[in-house]
Amino acid sequence: MDFSSKLLENAVYEMSQLPGIGKRTALRLVLHLLKQPKEQTERLSNSLLSLRSEIKFCENCHNISDVAVCEICANPKRDRSLVCVVEDIRDVMAIENTSQYKGLYHVLGGKISPMEGIGPQDLTIGSLVEKAQKGEVKEFIFALSSTMEGDTTNFYIYKQLNGLDINTSTIARGIAVGDELEYADEVTLGRSILNRIPFEGSLKAN
Repeated sequence: MDFSSKLLENAVYEMSQLPGIGKRTALRLVLHLLKQPKEQTERLSNSLLSLRSEIKFCENCHNISDVAVCEICANPKRDRSLVCVVEDIRDVMAIENTSQYKGLYHVLGGKISPMEGIGPQDLTIGSLVEKAQKGEVKEFIFALSSTMEGDTTNFYIYKQLNGLDINTSTIARGIAVGDELEYADEVTLGRSILNRIPFEGSLKAN
């Protein structure tokens, strides 16, 4: 792809680094921005810069937040004895949209995946175990995607919690095996949370 401007080429290259954005789509987006008022492009760039420099991760659940403790963890109406374990913020948003869950969350930041070089030490599993050892949490709901990596991560956490007086459950398989949680419809996801099953039962089913 030949460019008449090095500035245009650089902008297209950076845009094409985003997931799902090829060179042609990146070019279309960059040209669109050029047609917009300068102020709109400046607002976009400033919002991205602010995101990178000011974003925080909740010190309790590791969810993305504007403050040290996110709104969900700070809400006194939430059931603090119930913690839903998810991969990332997209899953928190998906479950929150169901309006069926009233507990807290624990965001792992990914799934164990040896093929991608992601091990337990790269996730927030250590702080999850520490949370369990404090005794306030009575149940962890494993709500990772029904993939091999998700199941591996669930089982690893389950083994780390052995010996602790705590219940573990997994969302019901209304979510199809192999599906990513964020793409499930709200009704199915909500029912999967409400109809969760003991994690040991899911091991026997497999």
